Amino acid sequence: MMSVRMAPALPLMFLLMIHGVSSASWGVSYSPSHICALKDSSVIMSCTYTYPTGYQIRNVYWAKLLIHGLEPPNLTEDPEYRQRFQYLGDKQQNCTMRLSHVTLKDADMYYFRFTTDITEGKWLGKPGVILSVTDLQVESPERVTEGDSVRLTCKSSCTLTDRATFIWYRNSQPLTERRDGNNELLLQSVRREDAGRYSCAVHGHNLTSPAVELKVMYPPKNVSVLINGSGEIVSGDSVTLICSSDSNPPAEISWFKGGTFVGSGRIYSISNISSDDSGEYKCRSVNEHGEKYSDAVTLNIMYPPRRISASISPSGEIVSGYSVTLICSSDSNPPAEISWFKGGTFVGSGRIFNISKISPDDSGEYKCRSRNKHGEKYSDAVILNVMYPSRSVSVSISPCCEIVEGDSVTLSCSSDSNPPALNFSWFKGGTFVGSGRIFSISKISSDDSGEYKCKSRNKHGEKYSDAVTLNIMSERCFSWSAAFGLGVGLGVGLCGASAALIVLYIRHTKRMKRSAIRFSQIADPSAEIYIE
Repeated sequence: MMSVRMAPALPLMFLLMIHGVSSASWGVSYSPSHICALKDSSVIMSCTYTYPTGYQIRNVYWAKLLIHGLEPPNLTEDPEYRQRFQYLGDKQQNCTMRLSHVTLKDADMYYFRFTTDITEGKWLGKPGVILSVTDLQVESPERVTEGDSVRLTCKSSCTLTDRATFIWYRNSQPLTERRDGNNELLLQSVRREDAGRYSCAVHGHNLTSPAVELKVMYPPKNVSVLINGSGEIVSGDSVTLICSSDSNPPAEISWFKGGTFVGSGRIYSISNISSDDSGEYKCRSVNEHGEKYSDAVTLNIMYPPRRISASISPSGEIVSGYSVTLICSSDSNPPAEISWFKGGTFVGSGRIFNISKISPDDSGEYKCRSRNKHGEKYSDAVILNVMYPSRSVSVSISPCCEIVEGDSVTLSCSSDSNPPALNFSWFKGGTFVGSGRIFSISKISSDDSGEYKCKSRNKHGEKYSDAVTLNIMSERCFSWSAAFGLGVGLGVGLCGASAALIVLYIRHTKRMKRSAIRFSQIADPSAEIYIE
């Protein structure tokens, strides 16, 4: 409470003394004498005034601008105050007033003035009420590290007159759980979620401070990799990997394939991608507070078959009767379907083609075909060369028909084998008579008559031919028999037992002429001999 009593000018004092009134009864009191108010709030200036008995109040008003020698201007006559000023007092003792929506320009000293029915009976309450107008400002460190504690202060340029309850906002949302009677906000063990724009206000007032941004520094978190385009990746496509990282300050990004560094930056692009780019990729996010790797993502590149090859197991010599495995090797994604061909004929499916008890008929060129939805490719042909012992062994006689004593006769041994037989043996009856594929008899005689056969041998085995019979005729019997023609019976008595043999031989020869006689040739492995 401040009581203001001022001595009037001399003429007034003289007047008061004439009427017997003490000048000590004039005065104005303000409570409080100093007001600190928030911008845009309403201010009540409480005021009382006194004056001597016998006076009547003619006029009361408030002023703020004092000019020496001039009457103080009435606030109600000022356009800036006319709509905001309200006199709450009376013309008795109460001189309280309200000023609404105060601005920073309203900061000043305000005075109450009253006049009475006597010309000299005027009074101005000096000193007046000091009004300070303040806004609110948040004082905060610009940045803190996650885990630290931080104190924010809601500051005003003067101490608010009214008891103030402060309200805090983060990103314009009230922190109701943190409302406090003082002007400080304490954040203990700051989290990254505490980052944002903070402002403060006083409960019951509309004024809110400008927002101040609090930056919380923290190491990388939530690091992950996104593959642009979640569909199937085919060789030749372009692919983009994007590293997502939550950190403050922003992190530097590095890329790794397996454990090998391959690039930098948040985005890693691969143009014209190939199967060699398949593998596990991850990104590393690093700032001054720490580092973190993402989980690995797998690039699975689809591509048509390539590097197709066929192999034979066992890889050495293949002998008839054994089992053989053909293996197709193919690089493709997705895995290919495998087909096998002998020459141009399909013979089987699957990466492995087995032939149990292989035979010479299985010899030939084999290749495999690898096919997936992106393409197909054939391997080079591999040759399956089946080894086998001699077979289809036969003997041919040249000349093929009548053999007369003194002629030269050649017996040829024909054999089918792999490798070709190089060892041939000849037998008459059970007696070895010679070697070589060809057995020749020059100036043949009746002693050479008999059954002959050959034996063919290679390293895998041997085989005998069927026996063939050499029947030798003497030259005299042959001439007589030919002279008689079909009447061979007449020659029986001429040659005795020999003539009988000649007749039988002639009959046999005629039957042979009516029958088909086929002799196998040496070069033909399937040759057979028919003798009737």
